[in-house]
Amino acid sequence: MTAFSWVGSQDDFVDCPDVIQLNHIVVGRYGGNSTAGQSKNEDGCLVWFSREEDWELAMVLDAHYSAESAEIVLELFRQEENAIRTLLALPAVHDAFRALEEKVLDMFRSAEFLSICRKVKGETACLITARKGRYVWWLSVGDCLLYLFHPELTRMGQYQLNQRQFYEWIGQVNTFAQEVPCYSIGRRELRKGENRLFLTTDGLIECPGAPYPDPVRVDQAFYEGVPAADTVHSILETIQKSGVRDSTTIITWNIEVTRDAVLPSDFGKE
Repeated sequence: MTAFSWVGSQDDFVDCPDVIQLNHIVVGRYGGNSTAGQSKNEDGCLVWFSREEDWELAMVLDAHYSAESAEIVLELFRQEENAIRTLLALPAVHDAFRALEEKVLDMFRSAEFLSICRKVKGETACLITARKGRYVWWLSVGDCLLYLFHPELTRMGQYQLNQRQFYEWIGQVNTFAQEVPCYSIGRRELRKGENRLFLTTDGLIECPGAPYPDPVRVDQAFYEGVPAADTVHSILETIQKSGVRDSTTIITWNIEVTRDAVLPSDFGKE
């Protein structure tokens, strides 16, 4: 299976942590604790990948008021799946990311999609991440989080790729309907060795007792030799035991890079 999507209105996973393995990608979902007042799940996610063409695309969504806004974003991407897969299959990473960025922005700014958004109940944060070769691209609207874990970056205290932005959404209140749409876009080179990408909605960091207040704690949860699916399940069980109310959705996977990454010109000369 190289394509997967889900929204919390289908299965809410309230009181029931769920982890699935999609080839090399792990997806974790938890709807929150009913004892804390939770009765629904308005998150969503999407995963596409191609091992032959060496890319993945992942998305997490955190809607509020209803799951309708997450549903329409997922449907928009399902309609454009073949076109997006064709772009990510382009041989040059730069061309693939440039075409993907233009395509996604055109999708969100289209008159048809904006009209649909005006009719839905609520709005959603949306984080889209694509990895091709030894590079990663992302587009972030709102307050979902994207981490990149690698020992070289850890030593520098660098973990988070995007910055959470509040008061940005897609839906009835829509950043792409504003005079100047506001969103974040970035690209990053992966380092030589094992890299881990980790996307999550904000239930993980807004849990009572703050078991995972920052990416350092998340990074420390992963141990060599322990399957990532087991670690994600442990993370979800920890926030369940801590009495989290908000839903949490996680997507994570490893990328092994064999080429040297950029280093300073005086590296090794001092």
